[in-house]
Amino acid sequence: MRGLEGKAAIVTGGATLIGAKVAEAFAQAGVGTVLADINAQDGQRIAGELGDKVKFVKTDVTNDSDIDACLKTCEESFGRVDFLVNVACTYLDNGLASTRDEWLTALNVNLVGMAIFTQKAQCYMRKQGGGSVVNFASISGKRAQPGRMLYSASKAAILQFTRNAAMQVADDNIRVNSISPGWTWSNIMVQLTENRREKADAVAAPFHILGRTGSPEEVASSVLFLCSDEASFITGTDLAVDGGYSAIGPEQMTDAVSKLAE
Repeated sequence: MRGLEGKAAIVTGGATLIGAKVAEAFAQAGVGTVLADINAQDGQRIAGELGDKVKFVKTDVTNDSDIDACLKTCEESFGRVDFLVNVACTYLDNGLASTRDEWLTALNVNLVGMAIFTQKAQCYMRKQGGGSVVNFASISGKRAQPGRMLYSASKAAILQFTRNAAMQVADDNIRVNSISPGWTWSNIMVQLTENRREKADAVAAPFHILGRTGSPEEVASSVLFLCSDEASFITGTDLAVDGGYSAIGPEQMTDAVSKLAE
């Protein structure tokens, strides 16, 4: 894709399965990449596996000093900051029973951390004439789901933040978009299924037109597209990378109308 090689990116949540694939895709495209995560053990391992184009920086997105250090390291290592991909999140969620502390913790990680990182990255991108931010929203921010509240509310807020931020940084030639993955093979799915991809695909099939979970590589490709010059006229929008999840309603893949005639 045009406009990637020789530039630099930061990927928060980079030690997760999805974040690592985003970092790998950037590195393969010739982008210097900072993999930012609180998980130092996995982060260092992944950065080592991806080569000299990738550096790990231990980063807590709820800590402003960590964010500043991460941005500074990216600029010192690669001479610039062009792309910010906000993947980091928590799945802390007890639905409507969630406590005030749980609400504040979840929103601080999923929403506020992403917003402050974007705010601080703007200064770096402005210096070189522009950049691109990709925020991770979710289908959970668009549809009600059983047992979800904190995660869903924070992801819905990210969709609106993306629209507002896109308008406010446009004069600096910075584009801000989000992606909303459907069920994607990720750390949480590995844990829930005990690393059985076939089980995840079987459960996901009725909710996705394509009949399976998404792969982290497919999500990463979408991120690179939004950062590239191929998406130069795209800002303030959300890209559904969900296998058709959001295209179908409650009837899902069943032929409900025909059943009425039975």
